[in-house]
Amino acid sequence: MKTVNCIIESMAKDDWEAVREIYREGIATGNATVETHAPEWERWDRIHRSDCRLVAKDGEQVIGWAALSPVSARDAYSGVAEVSVYVAATSRGIGVGKLLLDSLILASEASGVWTLQASIFVENEASITLHTACGFRSVGTRERIGCLNGQWRNTRLMERRSKVTGV
Repeated sequence: MKTVNCIIESMAKDDWEAVREIYREGIATGNATVETHAPEWERWDRIHRSDCRLVAKDGEQVIGWAALSPVSARDAYSGVAEVSVYVAATSRGIGVGKLLLDSLILASEASGVWTLQASIFVENEASITLHTACGFRSVGTRERIGCLNGQWRNTRLMERRSKVTGV
């Protein structure tokens, strides 16, 4: 059995092609996102916070990534962000996602984020389990919230409130 052996570091623009390929793998599962294709760097860069972008590397190879997106442009929600965590197919199930999410939580708190949220397809039990293990709680199920390939999908909305930021 393979075990996790990686380092977590800030994502650099040079990591983008590997990050994009891992995102494509997630898209292909049909249980990670309603997106149907990975965007170009410029779009991805524009919609993600620059201070909370991480990669997991095994040597020089990117095997996972995590990032935050603001949920609103309004000042009142400046400390609320949506989580994205993706792990390469060959590195799933060995703890990479937990290392990434734990590291992202620390980075988010250092950046003043007080609430993290995740919208997870109800069928994605691995992601729900991961987020629960990292202190997220289920807020509820959003029915028919997104349409993917002509099928309406339900998501579990999960959140984690910081115990150090915004208390």
